[in-house]
This record gives sequence, structure tokens and C-alpha cells, in this order.
Amino acid sequence: MDVHLVDGTYELFRYFFAVPGHTARDERDVGAARAVVGSMLTLLEDGATHVGIATDHVIESFRNDLWPGYKDGSGVDPVLLAQFPLLEAALTAAGLRVFAMVEHEADDALASAARVAAADDRVERVLIATPDKDLAQCVVEGRVWQFDRRKRELIGPDEVIAKFGVPPESIPDYLALVGDSADGFPGLQGWGAKSAGAVLSRWGHVVDIPEDPTTWEADVRGAAKLAVTLNENRELAALFVRLATLVDDCETIDDVDELRWTGPTEDFASVADYLDQPALAERAARLADARA
Repeated sequence: MDVHLVDGTYELFRYFFAVPGHTARDERDVGAARAVVGSMLTLLEDGATHVGIATDHVIESFRNDLWPGYKDGSGVDPVLLAQFPLLEAALTAAGLRVFAMVEHEADDALASAARVAAADDRVERVLIATPDKDLAQCVVEGRVWQFDRRKRELIGPDEVIAKFGVPPESIPDYLALVGDSADGFPGLQGWGAKSAGAVLSRWGHVVDIPEDPTTWEADVRGAAKLAVTLNENRELAALFVRLATLVDDCETIDDVDELRWTGPTEDFASVADYLDQPALAERAARLADARA
């Protein structure tokens, strides 16, 4: 079996900026939530059987206590933020397993569920449905893949190396050096994709990079200056590595059977009506009947 783990936060943002928001009957803005629910039904119609969806129920997480500049939801359109609880309720009514994260982030939930699923011998592939670079650290040869649903691309270790110059296990260190503007930490001054990729491809982790750049065994322009910056900011770099490292022991599932979709709940018809799309309930019912 394949296990699909979906970044619901990414999906909601994507559809918020891609589709009209208002229903025809009043001015409730439900368009993004409605589109995500429809997209998840499409995933099921395409053959998915075990699905988990992670959302940032609260944008803030424990990382905000570690770094004051970490993303906190400020600047996010309140109309978008208001659709998170609606999306979670609608997906749950559709019979899908939702991880609504509060202390941790949706990415942590995806990493945690992926770890459980990958350990199950019945699972052929774990597909983490998101293009988010953070999740590249979860990729495992032959077991865990990133899946860009929009581009229909599977991302394995080779693709991670081709894009970033480092293997999956070095992604947190890579992000620590180059920074992650989406998450709100800047990285180290002067370090860019090429220099970080070259050094980490040899040493793997920031903590293992030698202080003396003449021993780096990597062809890096301006190595001496980069070494000074790193050596003066090793504690900061370690903090950024921690920010970029996903937590993989969050409370999500104990068994992949918890992710099996068996059909919508009795409430889904009224939820679909609230979303001004009764056809969603009809689609879910037809699919459940076909699998019965």
C-alpha cells in the first residue's frame, strides 16, 4: 500500500490565492477550504487509500520561543486564517484523518506520521505531498518520497541532491547556513546555496565542519571569510539547525490502519452544503460505495 501524507497548510494557502473565495448565497469566504476538500477527494478518486492531512491549527509553535523572528502568522490574511478550523472540520467530516497542530507544526506531524508509516512492512511507499523544502529531510531511499501533486513529481534522495547539493539528512544544516525566509531565520551572512552545498556534501553537518577552511576539502570561493563567519556564529548556526530540524515523534498515529479512508461521516452532507458544494458529498458517497 501507499500512504499519502498531505501538507494541508500548503494546500490551503495555494488554493486561497488560486480560486475565488465567496459562496453564491452570502459573503462567507470558504473557497480555499472548499477547494482543498475537493482536491482530497480527487486524491482518493485517483486511488489513495490511506491519507493523513496535517494543518497548522495555530501558526505559532515551540520554535517561536527559540527565535523571535520565527514565522508567527502576522501578515497572513485573516480571511485565510479563518478557514483553518473550517478546513479541519470539513476534512474530518469527509472521513479523513487530520492532524491539527498547536505546539508543533504541520511539517512535524508529516515527519512523525512518515516515520511510523515507513516502519510498517505493509507500506510500499510513503508519499509526503508537499513541495516544501523542509520535508526533503524526511526522504528515505525506496521508502519515503516527497510528492509534488501539482507537478506530478516524485522526489527521492537523488532529486534532493540534484536540487540542493546535499543528501536529505543534511537539509536542516543546509537551511541553517543559507536561511529560510519562509520560516523567518536568516542563516549566516555570506553563506549561499553553492557554498553550503559544497561544504556539507563533504562534511554532512554544520557541527562537523572544521574550523580551518584549508581542511574543508571543498572548492568554495571565499572559504576563509565563510569560516570566520561560521566560527564566530556556531551557537547561532546550531540554533538554526534546531529550528530547521523536524520533530518526528509528535502524537499523530500509532498504526497506518488509522489512515485508511472508509467513507464520509453522516455530517459531511451538511458540511458540503455549508461550503456551497453539495456535489462534494455526492462524490464521497459514490467513492465509498465503490469501495464497499
